[in-house]
Amino acid sequence: MSNTYLRTAIIAGAFIVAFLLGYGISARTGVEPGYFAAVEVGSYGAPEASGGIEGMSAEDADYYKSLTEE
Repeated sequence: MSNTYLRTAIIAGAFIVAFLLGYGISARTGVEPGYFAAVEVGSYGAPEASGGIEGMSAEDADYYKSLTEE
């Protein structure tokens, strides 16, 4: 029984340490909210109602809009 308890404790401890380590590292990477709404990311962006994405020219916006039209 103690072998099972020890194994469970080691797994739980490793999980907690890995979670805290991953959280601590990702908190220092500099990725800020809105990063994935950048122009370079094709699958994300501002909705049409917001007037487009900041930093994108009208020519680029027309090009990307033409890709979705058939």
